[in-house]
This record gives sequence, structure tokens and C-alpha cells, in this order.
Amino acid sequence: MKIVTWNINGIRAYKGGIKKALQSLDADIICLQETKVTRDLLDERTAVVEGYNSYFSFSRARSGYSGVATYCKDSVAPFAAEEGLTGLLTNLEGAVGCYGDPMEFCDDELQLLDNEGRAVITQHQYMCKNQIQKVTVVNVYCPRADPEKPERKQFKLQFYKLLQSRAEAILKAGSHVIILGDVNTSHRTIDHCDPSDLDNFDEHPGRKWLNVFLSAESKSESGRENEGSSTDDVLNNGGKFIDTFRYFHPERTHAFTCWNTLTGARQTNYGTRIDYIFADVQLAKEQFTAADILPEVEGSDHCPVWAKLCCTLLASPKLPALCTRYLPEFAGKQQKLSHFLVKVDPKSMSAESRDSLPSSQEAGEKRENLKPLGAAVSSLGKKRPLAPGSGTPKGKKSNVTKTSAKLPPPQGSLLAFFKPKASSGAPILKASEASSAADPNPLPRSQKSQMDQLNHTKVVNGVCDSSTMHTSSRPLEEGTGETPRETKAEQRIAESTTAPKGPKGASLGFWKSVLHGPPPAPPCKVHRETSVLRTVKKEGPNLGRQFFVCARPQGHASNPEARCNFFAWVDMGK
Repeated sequence: MKIVTWNINGIRAYKGGIKKALQSLDADIICLQETKVTRDLLDERTAVVEGYNSYFSFSRARSGYSGVATYCKDSVAPFAAEEGLTGLLTNLEGAVGCYGDPMEFCDDELQLLDNEGRAVITQHQYMCKNQIQKVTVVNVYCPRADPEKPERKQFKLQFYKLLQSRAEAILKAGSHVIILGDVNTSHRTIDHCDPSDLDNFDEHPGRKWLNVFLSAESKSESGRENEGSSTDDVLNNGGKFIDTFRYFHPERTHAFTCWNTLTGARQTNYGTRIDYIFADVQLAKEQFTAADILPEVEGSDHCPVWAKLCCTLLASPKLPALCTRYLPEFAGKQQKLSHFLVKVDPKSMSAESRDSLPSSQEAGEKRENLKPLGAAVSSLGKKRPLAPGSGTPKGKKSNVTKTSAKLPPPQGSLLAFFKPKASSGAPILKASEASSAADPNPLPRSQKSQMDQLNHTKVVNGVCDSSTMHTSSRPLEEGTGETPRETKAEQRIAESTTAPKGPKGASLGFWKSVLHGPPPAPPCKVHRETSVLRTVKKEGPNLGRQFFVCARPQGHASNPEARCNFFAWVDMGK
């Protein structure tokens, strides 16, 4: 049997369906994390894959977040399946059971821990020494401890505690246990590309939990079993589970499963190993034959991890109720028409049609959007009644009629923002009046009609463009012989709007003079290569600021092919 775990970082990214990816992994059980899909967004090609039966857990906290899914080949269909670790989400027959001591957590904690769709459990059977035995596969996506949110650190530790309690309870009930997925903690220093503060590395709360949860037993490359590795900083042989990768490769370095793709860290293998396949000690020693990672498989910021067992799983004749093909939207059952109809009171419906607005509007918006008094007269001549509470208070005069008579000003031209404001006492002239006022000497009728036509094109939405009509009539600056500064600006605006359209637009030069972009990227100091522009997205005083960094991918400081430490803020004043 082959089993695979992979943080897929969004299952909807596979537009043609997930079947091709499942087939390329060539495994009997495939556990995916961070599917980022909710039930309403799950499509049939992803939920029902030919040759597989699938089991999903969706985030109930927010959409496009977290989520796990387990795909099993039909030849190894599970006998039981369950969503979550607490049992609170189990209302179907065929659950796994064995929930440990519920008194360790309060009800609110249990509800929150299972609210983000982080676990799916499937239970299988296999034949060993002419006896049928059980093995339970726990697919988990452990929380990440956000350093800016202290409460998430405690949430992560509580999830670890719940995971251990449930796994040990299942193990105690007589079933072997495999825990696999994204644990979001690198265990040892060789599992991290650049461990900082080596003296306190093992003081990390997540590593402390792993030291207690895992046994340090391993098998050397030659096949000889060891009671621990010489590279271990802290050894604890009391754990009931084994990290299967380290069991077969106790001292392999640079074996990472997660990289920061935004900095190109995968190119320099600057990552961490946070994806695991854990198995109880007895199962790992008796049934596991190999375990490794697949860093060459792309498509996510994580790579798959696989393991092989010498046992062969038995197929269940009946799929568990949690299987996605039993969901009503995918089961193919005929829905009754009554399911789509709701009884509505005609009286309340008519009242709502008069007064109600979309639910996204606030109460103040509702009052503003209702028709004013005297304006909502039906075809029968009757006034439409106002919504309750929206009428004018007694003893006060209503000025609704006055406000309704005032129409908003017409949409002006964008060029009006670049013109100097006119004096308050100057009247707004029509196009014909403005042209006659600008030129005291009348022109012949033919020339005047041409000027009128030209002036007509200068009028935008009924507002006269005085910048182009008075430019020729303004005097030169005294003693300089030059056109005033304001007049030059108006001429540039007029030229940009009246010039013939080019391939990229005639106003390109004007907008470049108005909107200044960042300066040219400088070369980095070490490689003398053009740097790249980045923007600060982290909350703080520098949010939104831009800076230049070396264009090479992130890597260890000792790697000459990696990014150097060049950094420069963008000075928008230049």
C-alpha cells in the first residue's frame, strides 16, 4: 500500500479537475491539505472522481480558507469515516469513534478547534497473519501560529493536544494509527534551512510537543535500527509515534517540503520540513518499508510526502455516509419541487415590495431611498404610504419637496481638476456668449460658423471649457514676454485633448508629466544586477511603501547564487 500527503494550496486551481493529479501521485490513499474550498464551491469533477471515493472537511469560519480532503481508491475504500477530531461534527452513521477524555477541553474550545475544517479520519482494514486488523488514517492541517496574533499560538497548542488525545484513544481501542499532513512545525535543526538561536531552538512550544509525541527510534540507511540519532538535540523515547521519514533517513539534510515561493526560495532549496507521515511504533516497524519526499513535484509551495507499507488493505463493500458522492448535490437524486418553494403571505409580500430594500443597505439608506411625499403617486392617483417610522415628525416642516427639486450638477470633465478655480462673482457663460466676449471684433458669417462649431466641441456636458477659449486673449507677462504659467498648463491640457490619437494615445506625454512613477531600478551592490521593486504589505508605519531588493531568489547567506542583502527605499520625490 502507498500513502501520500500533500498541502495542495488550493484545490480549485486544477481547472480540469483533480483526477490527473491523483493519478500522477499513484497512491492508494491521498491526503490533501489547504484545499481552500467550501461546500457551496465544491464542483462535481472534484468531489466525485472516477475510481476514487473522497471525504472532505470544510472551514466553517470563512470561505477560501483551510480545509482537508482524503481520496481513497475504490479498491481500498474505508469502513468508517469522520470529519473533525472532536466528534461534534459527526451526525452520520459509520463514524470512527474513540474520542478520548472530553473533560480536558471545554465545549467552546472543542467547537472552535473543529470549526476550521482541519481534519478527516478514515478507518480501513487489512489482513495480517490471517487476522483482520484496523488502521486509522488521520489527515490533518495543523494551524499556523501567527506572530502578530498571540491567541493563535495557544490555538495551535490546543489543536496539538486534541490531536494527540484522539490518536492515542484510537490506538488504545485496538486500531493502528497513521497521522499525516501539514503539522506546521519543523522538528529538528536539520529540518530547517536556517535555524536561528540554536541554544533555544528546542524551546519552541511546537517542538516541545513533538519531542513528547514522537519516539526517537530510527533505522539507519543500512537497515539497522537505532535508539536515536546523534544529531538529536533532545531525545525522548517515550512517544508512541514515529516520524517515518526520519525512521528511514535519520541524518539526511536539506530534505525540505515547504518553501516561500514569493521569494523564489525553492530554487535554492531554502525551506523547512513541516509535512510528515507519523505512524504508531509497532506499525512503523512491522509494516512500513519506505518513506520519502517528492521535491520535484510542483504546483504548490509544498511538495508531497509518501510512504509504503507491505500490507494490503481490504475494500469495504459499502462506503461511509461521509463520502461526497452521497451529498444531495452529487447523489443524482430527484429533488422535490416543494424544496425550492416557500410559502409567503401575500399581504406581507406586498408591504415588503413597497418599503423594503436590499438587506445590505443600512436603515439610513432605506429612508433616503424611499420616495418623498407627493412624489410617489400611483397610476390610480393614490399616494403610496411611507414605511413605518420614516415619516416627518409632527410640528416640523418637511423640506423634502425642496431637496427633491434640486438636481445634482452634471458630470464635469476630468480636465476641470487641472484648471484654476474661477472667481465666485464671474458668471458662467454659454459657448456663444463666451466666444463673442473673447473677440470684440465680429467675424464674417462663414468664419463665425466655423468658430461656433469649434467652440461647440469645447463644451463638455453643458459646461464651457474656458481654458481653451481665453488662452489666446490673455496678455503676456509684463517685462518677460512669456506666457503666464497657468496659461502654459492650460495649453498643454488643450493640446493633449485636441491632438490626434496615436497608437498609445495622444495624452500619454501629458499623463507622464502629471503622474510620476518610481525611479529606475538600481543595480544591487554584490551582483551588479538590476534589482526588483517590492511593496510593504505588512501592517505598520511602512505599509504601502515601496523598496528595491536583489532580484535573485532567497537563500542561505553562504550561497553565492542566492539573494544578497541589497535594500533601498523608493524615493518618490526623485
